[in-house]
Amino acid sequence: VQLQASGGGFVQPGGSLRLSCAAPKTIFRNKIMAWYRQAPGMQREWVAFITSVGSANYVDSVKGRFTISRDNDNNILYLQMNNLKPEDTAVYYCNALRAVDKGSWGQGTLVTVSS
Repeated sequence: VQLQASGGGFVQPGGSLRLSCAAPKTIFRNKIMAWYRQAPGMQREWVAFITSVGSANYVDSVKGRFTISRDNDNNILYLQMNNLKPEDTAVYYCNALRAVDKGSWGQGTLVTVSS
């Protein structure tokens, strides 16, 4: 079962985007959910995660700019990205944080930050 991320696009530096991810209930409910990204030529890395009760954590490079949130009623994960930088350019994915909870990786959504 794949997770479907959406909301990516092309934005200039300093711009904003809001990503969404529709997840199957079996993966989402009561799980720590995370956003990941993979830049060209790089390994996939986690960007932010959020527990089922809303406690969030971020990689240092996005702290203060990105906000992760979740809609537990509808099994949707969000990532609000502000003050985007060229180094944020990547394909963004969502999935559970723990390996044992993960579902199949979807295609992700491409975010391109460029002037």
